[in-house]
Amino acid sequence: MGYVGSAVAAALAGEGVDVVGIDLDPARVAQLARRRCAFSEPGLPELLYSGLDSGRLRVTTDYGPVSDADVVIIAVGTPVQDTRLVDHYLRAACTELAGRLRRGQLVILKSTVPPGVSRKVVAPLLESGGLTVGEDFGLAFCPERLSEGRALHELRTFPIAVGGWCPDSAAAAAAFWRRTIGTEIIHCTSMESAEMVKLANNWWIDHNIAMANELAKLCAVLDVDVLEVIAAANTIRKGTGNVNILLPSVGVGGSCLTKDPWMVWRAARDRGLDLDTVPVARKVNDSMPGYTVDLIVEELARAGRSLGQAKIAVLGVAFKNNTGDLRATPVLPVVTGLREGGAEVAVFDPLADPAEVAKVFGVTPARTAPEALAGADCIAVLARHDEFAEIDFVALRESMAPSCVIVDGRAYYSREAIDRFRRHGFGYRGIGR
Repeated sequence: MGYVGSAVAAALAGEGVDVVGIDLDPARVAQLARRRCAFSEPGLPELLYSGLDSGRLRVTTDYGPVSDADVVIIAVGTPVQDTRLVDHYLRAACTELAGRLRRGQLVILKSTVPPGVSRKVVAPLLESGGLTVGEDFGLAFCPERLSEGRALHELRTFPIAVGGWCPDSAAAAAAFWRRTIGTEIIHCTSMESAEMVKLANNWWIDHNIAMANELAKLCAVLDVDVLEVIAAANTIRKGTGNVNILLPSVGVGGSCLTKDPWMVWRAARDRGLDLDTVPVARKVNDSMPGYTVDLIVEELARAGRSLGQAKIAVLGVAFKNNTGDLRATPVLPVVTGLREGGAEVAVFDPLADPAEVAKVFGVTPARTAPEALAGADCIAVLARHDEFAEIDFVALRESMAPSCVIVDGRAYYSREAIDRFRRHGFGYRGIGR
């Protein structure tokens, strides 16, 4: 019942399916029982609570209900450490399931794994209980491809890739998704093919963002606006669509883009193949928090302030806009770099849990935006949630330093907004702008 598991469970319960969510964390189960959702995802809390209130969704730490289920979906975390999969959560879940599986069940793995793990790791562990995959129970891999902030919409509209241990397993998984969520099915010829789908998606995204970030750095030294360049470049048709350069930012974070490319790289390395582009793209994207710190230092210097004399108000500490998720957030190294340089740093994020912010950042977050902005020499907008549209920097201008500068790490302010800032005495600097 982590992020993916909660979204899938809520969506299925919302379609009238009887769902039991199993999580070994008693605090998470107790939290849901109290109708509290740990994830800032539009529509998810309401859908979870509706399922719980109706009885279509139950949550427990007990694996017992597994035996009564027709379909078992595995959505445990699969982190990467030193480019290698850390699979103890997956192994533990499969081991627990093995002794409880019964004939006729279908197991669907949604956790992101390197190619071959479903066949070589998951299947043998599930068979350790005495049943045979493909004969006694089915096994399919169906990658999750959800982006935070749009998870429920994408779950209902994105095609679901299905790769089965055998044709019957694939057919059963396809039928399950059609009957419940009703989405289009993409049939993959093997589980390995389906495993590569998610990895290929995030490999492409990470590379695309790396190009956008280097393009932004070049545009900065050329004194042109990278957003203008990208908007014009993306109008040309190529293949079945348009060129689609993504947007530069303070950096790449979250639980997927920072690890999935390394899964690809390691899968290739273990088979004697070197992939050069993965480490290069990762290096570029990992460099962006440091680049952002340098921009802040440069803009403060223009205003005659050193970093050690400055107060920086950081708005948005999550890894992307419109989520409160702090996993691998690129804002953390920015805040760390600013504090190491002697700056006073105030942080504010209405979507992130204050206790989690204090734990991760070592800074007690401001309760309001005006509290964070008071006396600021620099406003660093590093995740621009929709709620930030209500914050009028101009109206709060007198509470800030006379030479206050706005550093735009992910807000993508319009030219009109930037001109308004400057008319009221703000400096402005963006990534590639």
